[in-house]
Amino acid sequence: MAEQRFDVWASGAAYERYMGRWSRLVAREFLARLDRADGLRWLDVGCGTGVLTALVAQRCRPREAVGCDRSESFVSTAARAARSSGAPRFVVADAMALPVRDGVFDVAVSGLTLNFLPEPAVAIRELARVVRPGGLVAAYVWEYGEGMGLLRRFWTAAAATDPAAAALDEARRFPNCRPEPLHSLWTDAGLAEVSTAPIEVPTVFADFADLWDPFLAGQGPAPGYVASLAPPARDRLREALRATVPTAPDGSVPLEARAWAVRGVRP
Repeated sequence: MAEQRFDVWASGAAYERYMGRWSRLVAREFLARLDRADGLRWLDVGCGTGVLTALVAQRCRPREAVGCDRSESFVSTAARAARSSGAPRFVVADAMALPVRDGVFDVAVSGLTLNFLPEPAVAIRELARVVRPGGLVAAYVWEYGEGMGLLRRFWTAAAATDPAAAALDEARRFPNCRPEPLHSLWTDAGLAEVSTAPIEVPTVFADFADLWDPFLAGQGPAPGYVASLAPPARDRLREALRATVPTAPDGSVPLEARAWAVRGVRP
């Protein structure tokens, strides 16, 4: 699909500034709600820069914590960040064909990844396959509609300055970012006791530059679109976005973001 040319995930550092700082807040709440015992084997699929895997290692006292991602750059970034603790392990692997035997892990998780997989249903079946009977499969994704304040305002401004940008809007492209399709993905994979719940976090930017500059790094659909624009069009988009965001007296930009979490148990 044409819009996939903007789905670039190559720089761990750029991703951290764009979305990693907010995904860390969601990951903390997600893990707290899972409430798993110590000493379990965890697999984090689509681990990105290792935010969720590292939190598992720090907070869940796992017997083993493994993160995997198809991006070698992200895996390298995650591995470098983890050297201080030495607990998690990171490998390059495809979420839709995990190089793991059946029933090896107690918990399989995935953070902010499912929307960017060509066949999410295949990936969920893989997560279900690699956990033992009674094991937990859980994930979370951003809600790209009204729940994601930053991107909702971005794509509204983009469509106002370039009507063709409406087709690239992540709310339109990723139907699995809502509770109903997530629930269906889990039940269709044969998982039981399936439930979904929202996770809401503040996303407060120090100023407009703190909000805008990460869009210039080209990591992800929205920044990829910005990178494709000629300078005059980019300037028009920047000013259109500036006009839509709230600004506090101290110059900060207070927004909020919502993710949807889903969980189920392998029978």
